[in-house]
Amino acid sequence: QQPGVFARDGGLDVSVVATQADAVDMCIFTDEGEERYRLLGPVAGTWHAHIPGYGVGTRYGFRVHGAWDPDAALLHNPHKLLVDPYGRGIEGTVDICPEVYAHQVDEELYPTSYPLEMSLVDSAPFTARSVVTDTHFDIAPKPRTPWETTVIYELHVKGFTKNLPGVPDELRGTYAGLAHPACVEYLQSLGITAVELLPVHAKSDEPFLLERGLTNYWGYSTLSFFSPEPSYATEASRGRGAQGVIDEFRGMVSILHQAGIEVILDVVYNHTCESGDTGPSLSWRGIDSPLYYRHTDERPTQIIDTTGTGNTVNMDHPQVIRMVLDSLRYWSREMGVDGFRFDLAATLGRFSTGYTPMHPLLIAMSTDPDLSVDKLIAEPWDVGLGGWQTGNFPDPFSEWNDRFRDASR
Repeated sequence: QQPGVFARDGGLDVSVVATQADAVDMCIFTDEGEERYRLLGPVAGTWHAHIPGYGVGTRYGFRVHGAWDPDAALLHNPHKLLVDPYGRGIEGTVDICPEVYAHQVDEELYPTSYPLEMSLVDSAPFTARSVVTDTHFDIAPKPRTPWETTVIYELHVKGFTKNLPGVPDELRGTYAGLAHPACVEYLQSLGITAVELLPVHAKSDEPFLLERGLTNYWGYSTLSFFSPEPSYATEASRGRGAQGVIDEFRGMVSILHQAGIEVILDVVYNHTCESGDTGPSLSWRGIDSPLYYRHTDERPTQIIDTTGTGNTVNMDHPQVIRMVLDSLRYWSREMGVDGFRFDLAATLGRFSTGYTPMHPLLIAMSTDPDLSVDKLIAEPWDVGLGGWQTGNFPDPFSEWNDRFRDASR
Protein backbone atom coordinates (compact mmCIF):
# COMPACT_ATOMS: atom_id res chain seq x y z
CA GLN A 1 0.00 0.00 0.00
CA GLN A 2 1.31 3.44 -0.93
CA PRO A 3 2.37 5.46 2.13
CA GLY A 4 0.11 8.39 2.99
CA VAL A 5 -3.58 8.96 3.64
CA PHE A 6 -6.04 8.87 0.73
CA ALA A 7 -9.82 9.26 0.48
CA ARG A 8 -11.15 6.02 -1.02
CA ASP A 9 -14.31 3.89 -0.83
CA GLY A 10 -16.16 6.04 1.70
CA GLY A 11 -13.23 6.40 4.08
CA LEU A 12 -9.49 6.87 4.42
CA ASP A 13 -6.78 4.43 3.38
CA VAL A 14 -3.92 5.00 5.83
CA SER A 15 -0.32 3.80 5.55
CA VAL A 16 2.79 4.93 7.42
CA VAL A 17 6.30 3.44 7.61
CA ALA A 18 7.61 3.10 11.19
CA THR A 19 10.01 0.15 11.27
CA GLN A 20 10.95 0.39 14.98
CA ALA A 21 7.49 1.13 16.43
CA ASP A 22 5.39 -1.08 18.72
CA ALA A 23 2.12 0.63 17.73
CA VAL A 24 0.91 3.63 15.71
CA ASP A 25 -2.24 5.71 16.26
CA MET A 26 -3.98 7.70 13.52
CA CYS A 27 -5.29 10.84 15.26
CA ILE A 28 -8.17 12.62 13.55
CA PHE A 29 -9.16 16.14 14.65
CA THR A 30 -12.76 17.32 14.47
CA ASP A 31 -14.70 20.13 16.15
CA GLU A 32 -15.36 17.68 18.99
CA GLY A 33 -11.67 17.00 19.60
CA GLU A 34 -9.20 14.22 18.83
CA GLU A 35 -10.18 10.66 17.89
CA ARG A 36 -7.53 7.93 17.84
CA TYR A 37 -7.51 4.79 15.72
CA ARG A 38 -4.92 2.05 16.30
CA LEU A 39 -3.37 1.02 12.97
CA LEU A 40 -2.85 -2.61 11.89
CA GLY A 41 0.58 -4.12 11.32
CA PRO A 42 3.37 -3.95 10.97
CA VAL A 43 3.82 -5.53 7.54
CA ALA A 44 7.48 -5.04 6.56
CA GLY A 45 7.59 -1.98 8.82
CA THR A 46 4.36 -0.48 7.47
CA TRP A 47 1.28 0.26 9.58
CA HIS A 48 -2.07 0.57 7.83
CA ALA A 49 -5.86 0.79 8.12
CA HIS A 50 -9.07 1.73 6.32
CA ILE A 51 -11.02 4.18 8.48
CA PRO A 52 -14.61 4.65 7.22
CA GLY A 53 -16.61 7.85 7.39
CA TYR A 54 -13.87 10.40 6.65
CA GLY A 55 -12.78 12.06 3.42
CA VAL A 56 -11.05 15.04 1.82
CA GLY A 57 -10.48 17.81 4.36
CA THR A 58 -9.79 15.47 7.29
CA ARG A 59 -7.17 16.93 9.65
CA TYR A 60 -4.87 14.36 11.24
CA GLY A 61 -1.48 13.33 12.61
CA PHE A 62 0.22 10.25 14.05
CA ARG A 63 1.28 9.18 17.53
CA VAL A 64 3.95 6.50 17.61
CA HIS A 65 4.54 4.05 20.48
CA GLY A 66 7.82 2.20 20.97
CA ALA A 67 11.14 2.08 22.77
CA TRP A 68 12.55 5.25 24.35
CA ASP A 69 16.30 4.92 23.82
CA PRO A 70 17.80 8.22 22.62
CA ASP A 71 21.32 6.77 22.59
CA ALA A 72 20.06 4.39 19.86
CA ALA A 73 18.16 7.25 18.11
CA LEU A 74 14.83 5.76 19.26
CA LEU A 75 12.64 8.69 20.30
CA HIS A 76 9.17 7.15 20.25
CA ASN A 77 6.85 9.29 22.35
CA PRO A 78 3.06 9.01 21.93
CA HIS A 79 2.63 12.37 23.70
CA LYS A 80 3.91 14.02 20.50
CA LEU A 81 1.62 14.52 17.49
CA LEU A 82 3.57 13.97 14.26
CA VAL A 83 3.01 15.32 10.77
CA ASP A 84 2.53 12.63 8.10
CA PRO A 85 5.74 12.44 5.99
CA TYR A 86 3.42 11.89 3.00
CA GLY A 87 0.76 14.45 4.00
CA ARG A 88 -0.47 16.32 0.91
CA GLY A 89 -1.79 19.33 2.79
CA ILE A 90 -0.91 21.12 6.00
CA GLU A 91 -2.80 23.50 8.30
CA GLY A 92 -1.58 25.46 11.28
CA THR A 93 2.01 26.18 12.16
CA VAL A 94 4.60 24.70 14.49
CA ASP A 95 5.19 26.67 17.68
CA ILE A 96 8.83 25.92 18.54
CA CYS A 97 8.36 25.59 22.30
CA PRO A 98 9.24 22.95 24.94
CA GLU A 99 6.03 21.04 24.19
CA VAL A 100 7.13 19.95 20.69
CA TYR A 101 10.32 18.27 21.93
CA ALA A 102 10.18 14.51 22.59
CA HIS A 103 12.67 14.98 25.45
CA GLN A 104 12.53 17.33 28.40
CA VAL A 105 13.98 20.79 27.70
CA ASP A 106 14.23 24.07 29.57
CA GLU A 107 12.66 27.37 28.49
CA GLU A 108 15.61 27.98 26.17
CA LEU A 109 14.94 24.57 24.55
CA TYR A 110 18.14 22.91 25.82
CA PRO A 111 17.94 19.37 27.31
CA THR A 112 17.47 19.32 31.08
CA SER A 113 19.35 16.04 31.52
CA TYR A 114 21.53 13.41 29.92
CA PRO A 115 20.58 10.78 29.02
CA LEU A 116 17.54 12.55 27.55
CA GLU A 117 14.34 12.07 29.53
CA MET A 118 10.97 11.63 27.85
CA SER A 119 8.63 14.63 27.84
CA LEU A 120 5.09 13.74 28.96
CA VAL A 121 3.44 16.93 27.64
CA ASP A 122 1.02 16.70 24.70
CA SER A 123 2.36 18.58 21.66
CA ALA A 124 -0.93 18.60 19.70
CA PRO A 125 -1.97 22.17 20.67
CA PHE A 126 1.41 23.49 19.51
CA THR A 127 1.98 21.84 16.13
CA ALA A 128 0.59 21.59 12.61
CA ARG A 129 -1.92 19.07 11.22
CA SER A 130 -1.69 17.04 8.04
CA VAL A 131 -4.79 17.32 5.83
CA VAL A 132 -6.31 14.90 3.30
CA THR A 133 -6.57 16.64 -0.09
CA ASP A 134 -7.09 15.83 -3.76
CA THR A 135 -6.31 17.31 -7.19
CA HIS A 136 -9.55 17.80 -9.08
CA PHE A 137 -8.94 19.98 -12.16
CA ASP A 138 -6.59 19.69 -15.12
CA ILE A 139 -3.47 21.84 -15.45
CA ALA A 140 -2.48 23.36 -18.81
CA PRO A 141 0.13 21.20 -20.62
CA LYS A 142 3.81 21.63 -19.83
CA PRO A 143 5.62 23.94 -22.31
CA ARG A 144 8.61 21.54 -22.56
CA THR A 145 11.01 24.32 -23.58
CA PRO A 146 14.25 22.83 -25.02
CA TRP A 147 17.30 23.31 -22.80
CA GLU A 148 19.17 25.29 -25.45
CA THR A 149 16.49 28.01 -25.48
CA THR A 150 15.77 27.95 -21.72
CA VAL A 151 16.31 31.13 -19.68
CA ILE A 152 15.62 30.70 -15.95
CA TYR A 153 14.55 33.49 -13.59
CA GLU A 154 15.08 32.56 -9.94
CA LEU A 155 12.61 34.17 -7.56
CA HIS A 156 10.98 34.05 -4.14
CA VAL A 157 7.19 33.84 -4.43
CA LYS A 158 6.60 36.29 -1.60
CA GLY A 159 9.41 38.73 -2.29
CA PHE A 160 8.90 38.92 -6.06
CA THR A 161 5.18 39.61 -5.89
CA LYS A 162 5.28 41.87 -2.81
CA ASN A 163 6.41 45.05 -4.58
CA LEU A 164 5.80 44.46 -8.29
CA PRO A 165 3.71 47.34 -9.72
CA GLY A 166 0.22 46.37 -10.82
CA VAL A 167 -0.32 43.43 -8.47
CA PRO A 168 -3.50 43.92 -6.38
CA ASP A 169 -2.88 44.24 -2.64
CA GLU A 170 -4.68 41.00 -1.75
CA LEU A 171 -2.46 39.04 -4.18
CA ARG A 172 0.89 40.42 -3.06
CA GLY A 173 3.20 37.77 -1.62
CA THR A 174 1.17 34.87 -3.05
CA TYR A 175 1.05 32.11 -5.65
CA ALA A 176 -1.96 33.86 -7.22
CA GLY A 177 0.08 37.06 -7.35
CA LEU A 178 2.72 35.31 -9.44
CA ALA A 179 -0.01 34.29 -11.91
CA HIS A 180 -1.48 37.83 -12.11
CA PRO A 181 -1.25 39.44 -15.57
CA ALA A 182 1.09 42.14 -14.22
CA CYS A 183 3.62 39.46 -13.19
CA VAL A 184 3.15 37.33 -16.30
CA GLU A 185 3.58 40.29 -18.66
CA TYR A 186 6.68 41.45 -16.80
CA LEU A 187 8.25 37.97 -16.95
CA GLN A 188 7.45 37.68 -20.65
CA SER A 189 8.97 41.12 -21.31
CA LEU A 190 12.26 39.89 -19.81
CA GLY A 191 12.39 37.05 -22.32
CA ILE A 192 12.63 34.32 -19.71
CA THR A 193 11.16 30.84 -20.33
CA ALA A 194 11.05 29.45 -16.78
CA VAL A 195 10.70 30.62 -13.20
CA GLU A 196 12.61 28.76 -10.52
CA LEU A 197 10.81 29.18 -7.21
CA LEU A 198 12.83 29.25 -4.02
CA PRO A 199 11.47 26.50 -1.73
CA VAL A 200 7.68 26.26 -1.62
CA HIS A 201 7.50 23.01 0.37
CA ALA A 202 5.82 23.69 3.73
CA LYS A 203 8.47 24.94 6.17
CA SER A 204 9.14 25.49 9.86
CA ASP A 205 11.59 27.92 11.45
CA GLU A 206 14.73 26.47 13.04
CA PRO A 207 15.15 26.88 16.82
CA PHE A 208 18.57 28.57 16.47
CA LEU A 209 16.95 31.31 14.36
CA LEU A 210 14.05 31.80 16.76
CA GLU A 211 16.33 32.17 19.77
CA ARG A 212 17.96 35.06 17.89
CA GLY A 213 14.59 36.66 17.14
CA LEU A 214 14.77 35.67 13.47
CA THR A 215 12.60 33.64 11.06
CA ASN A 216 13.38 31.53 7.99
CA TYR A 217 12.35 33.70 5.05
CA TRP A 218 14.06 31.60 2.37
CA GLY A 219 12.33 28.32 3.20
CA TYR A 220 15.24 25.87 3.23
CA SER A 221 13.76 24.14 6.29
CA THR A 222 11.20 21.57 5.14
CA LEU A 223 8.31 20.36 7.29
CA SER A 224 6.55 18.48 4.46
CA PHE A 225 7.89 17.24 1.14
CA PHE A 226 4.36 16.95 -0.30
CA SER A 227 2.58 20.11 0.94
CA PRO A 228 2.86 23.61 -0.53
CA GLU A 229 3.74 26.35 1.99
CA PRO A 230 0.38 27.80 3.14
CA SER A 231 1.67 31.30 3.97
CA TYR A 232 2.25 31.99 0.25
CA ALA A 233 -1.46 31.47 -0.52
CA THR A 234 -4.02 34.27 -0.49
CA GLU A 235 -6.17 34.85 2.56
CA ALA A 236 -9.18 33.63 0.56
CA SER A 237 -7.48 30.33 -0.33
CA ARG A 238 -6.20 29.79 3.21
CA GLY A 239 -9.75 30.32 4.42
CA ARG A 240 -10.71 27.23 2.40
CA GLY A 241 -8.02 25.22 4.19
CA ALA A 242 -5.25 23.08 2.74
CA GLN A 243 -7.31 22.25 -0.35
CA GLY A 244 -7.59 25.95 -1.16
CA VAL A 245 -3.80 26.34 -0.95
CA ILE A 246 -3.27 23.39 -3.33
CA ASP A 247 -5.87 24.71 -5.78
CA GLU A 248 -4.20 28.14 -5.82
CA PHE A 249 -0.75 26.64 -6.43
CA ARG A 250 -2.00 24.42 -9.27
CA GLY A 251 -3.92 27.32 -10.77
CA MET A 252 -0.72 29.38 -10.77
CA VAL A 253 1.18 26.62 -12.57
CA SER A 254 -1.58 26.31 -15.14
CA ILE A 255 -1.68 30.06 -15.91
CA LEU A 256 2.11 30.25 -16.22
CA HIS A 257 2.03 27.24 -18.59
CA GLN A 258 -0.56 29.04 -20.74
CA ALA A 259 1.91 31.94 -20.95
CA GLY A 260 4.65 29.53 -22.09
CA ILE A 261 6.51 29.76 -18.76
CA GLU A 262 7.82 26.62 -17.04
CA VAL A 263 7.78 26.26 -13.24
CA ILE A 264 10.89 24.76 -11.62
CA LEU A 265 11.01 24.14 -7.87
CA ASP A 266 14.06 24.54 -5.66
CA VAL A 267 13.70 21.40 -3.50
CA VAL A 268 15.45 20.51 -0.25
CA TYR A 269 15.52 16.73 0.23
CA ASN A 270 18.95 16.70 1.89
CA HIS A 271 17.72 17.70 5.39
CA THR A 272 14.57 18.63 7.31
CA CYS A 273 13.48 21.28 9.83
CA GLU A 274 14.00 18.91 12.81
CA SER A 275 17.61 20.10 13.44
CA GLY A 276 20.24 17.93 15.19
CA ASP A 277 20.19 15.22 17.87
CA THR A 278 18.31 17.39 20.36
CA GLY A 279 15.94 19.11 17.92
CA PRO A 280 12.12 19.11 18.01
CA SER A 281 10.09 15.98 17.23
CA LEU A 282 7.69 17.09 14.49
CA SER A 283 7.49 14.19 12.01
CA TRP A 284 10.28 11.87 10.82
CA ARG A 285 12.27 11.93 14.09
CA GLY A 286 9.36 10.67 16.16
CA ILE A 287 8.21 8.15 13.55
CA ASP A 288 11.52 6.42 12.76
CA SER A 289 14.68 8.48 13.28
CA PRO A 290 17.16 5.66 12.45
CA LEU A 291 15.42 5.16 9.10
CA TYR A 292 15.02 8.78 8.00
CA TYR A 293 18.31 10.29 9.26
CA ARG A 294 21.93 9.31 8.74
CA HIS A 295 23.52 8.23 12.04
CA THR A 296 26.88 7.00 13.31
CA ASP A 297 27.10 3.27 14.04
CA GLU A 298 28.42 3.32 17.59
CA ARG A 299 26.45 3.89 20.78
CA PRO A 300 25.59 6.57 21.76
CA THR A 301 24.67 7.21 18.14
CA GLN A 302 24.74 10.71 16.68
CA ILE A 303 23.21 12.25 13.58
CA ILE A 304 25.73 12.74 10.77
CA ASP A 305 25.56 16.27 9.37
CA THR A 306 26.81 16.72 5.78
CA THR A 307 24.40 19.61 5.16
CA GLY A 308 25.36 22.14 7.84
CA THR A 309 21.83 22.09 9.29
CA GLY A 310 22.11 19.51 12.08
CA ASN A 311 20.74 16.51 10.17
CA THR A 312 21.08 14.61 6.90
CA VAL A 313 18.28 12.61 5.27
CA ASN A 314 19.38 8.97 5.00
CA MET A 315 19.68 8.12 1.30
CA ASP A 316 21.00 4.64 2.19
CA HIS A 317 17.48 3.35 2.91
CA PRO A 318 15.08 2.18 0.15
CA GLN A 319 12.03 3.63 1.96
CA VAL A 320 13.65 7.07 2.12
CA ILE A 321 14.64 6.90 -1.55
CA ARG A 322 11.03 5.97 -2.28
CA MET A 323 9.75 8.95 -0.27
CA VAL A 324 11.84 11.38 -2.33
CA LEU A 325 10.78 9.77 -5.62
CA ASP A 326 7.10 9.71 -4.58
CA SER A 327 7.34 13.41 -3.67
CA LEU A 328 8.98 14.33 -7.00
CA ARG A 329 6.44 12.33 -9.01
CA TYR A 330 3.57 13.98 -7.10
CA TRP A 331 4.84 17.50 -7.84
CA SER A 332 5.54 16.59 -11.47
CA ARG A 333 2.36 14.66 -12.28
CA GLU A 334 -0.31 16.11 -10.01
CA MET A 335 0.98 19.60 -9.20
CA GLY A 336 2.19 20.15 -12.77
CA VAL A 337 5.71 21.45 -12.18
CA ASP A 338 8.26 21.24 -14.99
CA GLY A 339 11.47 20.51 -13.14
CA PHE A 340 13.52 20.62 -9.96
CA ARG A 341 16.69 22.27 -8.69
CA PHE A 342 18.15 19.97 -6.03
CA ASP A 343 19.64 21.76 -3.03
CA LEU A 344 22.96 20.17 -1.92
CA ALA A 345 22.44 17.39 -4.47
CA ALA A 346 25.66 15.58 -3.53
CA THR A 347 23.81 14.45 -0.38
CA LEU A 348 21.19 12.75 -2.58
CA GLY A 349 23.89 10.64 -4.24
CA ARG A 350 25.77 9.85 -1.05
CA PHE A 351 26.00 6.46 0.63
CA SER A 352 27.63 6.16 4.05
CA THR A 353 30.76 5.35 2.00
CA GLY A 354 30.54 8.55 -0.07
CA TYR A 355 29.06 10.03 -3.24
CA THR A 356 28.48 8.02 -6.42
CA PRO A 357 26.80 9.06 -9.69
CA MET A 358 25.37 5.52 -9.72
CA HIS A 359 23.35 6.05 -6.53
CA PRO A 360 19.91 4.39 -6.86
CA LEU A 361 18.08 7.69 -6.28
CA LEU A 362 19.93 9.49 -9.07
CA ILE A 363 19.50 6.52 -11.45
CA ALA A 364 15.80 6.27 -10.57
CA MET A 365 15.26 9.97 -11.36
CA SER A 366 17.24 9.84 -14.58
CA THR A 367 15.31 6.80 -15.87
CA ASP A 368 11.81 7.65 -14.59
CA PRO A 369 9.42 8.15 -17.55
CA ASP A 370 8.15 11.48 -16.15
CA LEU A 371 11.04 12.90 -14.13
CA SER A 372 13.68 12.21 -16.79
CA VAL A 373 11.90 14.51 -19.28
CA ASP A 374 11.45 17.25 -16.68
CA LYS A 375 14.36 19.60 -16.03
CA LEU A 376 16.67 18.16 -13.35
CA ILE A 377 19.25 20.61 -12.01
CA ALA A 378 21.81 19.59 -9.38
CA GLU A 379 23.48 21.95 -6.96
CA PRO A 380 26.45 19.56 -7.13
CA TRP A 381 28.00 19.85 -3.67
CA ASP A 382 27.45 19.50 0.08
CA VAL A 383 29.71 19.90 3.13
CA GLY A 384 30.54 16.19 3.48
CA LEU A 385 33.82 14.47 2.61
CA GLY A 386 34.28 14.57 -1.19
CA GLY A 387 31.36 16.96 -1.35
CA TRP A 388 32.33 18.89 -4.51
CA GLN A 389 30.88 16.95 -7.47
CA THR A 390 30.49 19.49 -10.28
CA GLY A 391 30.44 17.60 -13.60
CA ASN A 392 29.79 14.28 -11.89
CA PHE A 393 26.01 13.84 -12.12
CA PRO A 394 24.45 11.35 -14.55
CA ASP A 395 22.54 12.38 -17.68
CA PRO A 396 20.01 13.97 -18.04
CA PHE A 397 20.96 16.10 -14.99
CA SER A 398 22.06 19.67 -15.57
CA GLU A 399 24.16 21.38 -12.91
CA TRP A 400 24.80 24.76 -11.39
CA ASN A 401 28.41 25.44 -12.43
CA ASP A 402 30.07 27.23 -9.54
CA ARG A 403 33.29 28.04 -11.43
CA PHE A 404 31.35 29.73 -14.24
CA ARG A 405 29.13 31.51 -11.71
CA ASP A 406 32.05 32.81 -9.65
CA ALA A 407 34.01 33.90 -12.74
CA SER A 408 31.04 35.74 -14.26
CA ARG A 409 30.23 37.34 -10.92
